[in-house]
Amino acid sequence: MSVLTRTVLPVLLLGSLMTGCATHSDGTAPLNQRTWPICSVIGGLVGGGLGALERGGWGGGGAALGILTGGLICYAQDGDEDGDGVFDRRDRCPDTPANTPVEHHGCPLPQYPVSVKPVAPVEPEVITLPGDVLFAFNKYELTPSAQSQLDALMPKLQSADVVSIKVVGHTDSKGTDAYNQALSERRASSVAAYLLSQGLAPNKLTSEGKGESQPVADNETEAGRAKNRRVELHINR
Repeated sequence: MSVLTRTVLPVLLLGSLMTGCATHSDGTAPLNQRTWPICSVIGGLVGGGLGALERGGWGGGGAALGILTGGLICYAQDGDEDGDGVFDRRDRCPDTPANTPVEHHGCPLPQYPVSVKPVAPVEPEVITLPGDVLFAFNKYELTPSAQSQLDALMPKLQSADVVSIKVVGHTDSKGTDAYNQALSERRASSVAAYLLSQGLAPNKLTSEGKGESQPVADNETEAGRAKNRRVELHINR
């Protein structure tokens, strides 16, 4: 056998072995750029063994050629060890965690915080009923006119999209604070009781009195005091 044949044959056998070992049929490479030292060791062992089979003196040369050939074959393989879709030859970030979005070099894409626009609270609809229409002077019993006004509002108040209704009573500044507070509470309760009697769901209705604490007009004039004597329906949807 010629010297060339004895030199090349082990290398060809080694190359075939390493290529078949390094590349799967699905294109993945268990032996690839990152594991080239292992390939070199395997190549050296296989090359040395094949060289020794040809001739005892060829074992060392075959081992050297095997180391070189195994390392080069392994280094040429394009695997994807971290499974990010970028072959190891181009992967600059080879240990990317699973399911991490990467750019074309295999490095994680920058993650930017997503700004969430705060949702503005929905303001309740407020229906204002004049106190002078609802009640006689200094009284808290509803007048027939007041009952008619509330009857006309029932379809709106019983709408399916209404979550809750708060009845709030207010007075002018005539009289003591304590008296006006109690009067505002009784008037609010009177309106709430009538709405319940007309079929409004109890779990949707509350009432409270504010007395003279929240005027909407000047209490120094009769016109202003008339505006301050009122009952409000706060409708939340």
